[in-house]
Amino acid sequence: MSELFKIKNRFRGYFPVVIDVETAGFNSQNDALLEIAAVTTRMDENGFFFPDKTFHYHVNPFEGANLEKAALDFNGIDPYCALRGALDETEVMKDLCKKIRKEQKEADCQRSVIVAHNAAFDQGFVNAAIERSQIKRSPFHPFVSFDTTTLSGLALGQTVLVKACMAAGISFDQNEAHSALYDTAKTAELFCYILNKWQSLGGFEAHN
Repeated sequence: MSELFKIKNRFRGYFPVVIDVETAGFNSQNDALLEIAAVTTRMDENGFFFPDKTFHYHVNPFEGANLEKAALDFNGIDPYCALRGALDETEVMKDLCKKIRKEQKEADCQRSVIVAHNAAFDQGFVNAAIERSQIKRSPFHPFVSFDTTTLSGLALGQTVLVKACMAAGISFDQNEAHSALYDTAKTAELFCYILNKWQSLGGFEAHN
């Protein structure tokens, strides 16, 4: 790959990681994190982006976590179903951070940045889970994020994930929505679509 077209140069050292979480409420400090998925991206020699690796976990509620019935009804998750194959939150976050650090290092980037639809929500839960897990060296920037809601509003005139995907010609199955794995995959496709549309218009010029 050309030295010019590398992720480290595209986002000044940031490594974008698309993330989606499913939770038992809206309060990242009190409500349980139940599922998390992350998709990394790769960049080709022409500066175009594609989804790359996927990491996915079901998460046991942390001790004392609040579980809002309305949230569970919405996402259809039974937190205590053994078939979920859920792991403890600390184990999940340590493994995810380890894998993201490895991908970040291979991309020669200094820090990972969360990409998400309504990014503040997902970032809040990731930060809270990392803090509860007492992870000293998080790969994720604590407050910088790329929000595909904003990017979709700019590029496609849509802010709802399914509508933005439809506008971009990305298939979206409503029956699969509200699964972290599915939503992350679609958000990654959308993120790459917007970057690539901009690139095809000559929007990013690599510099030495």
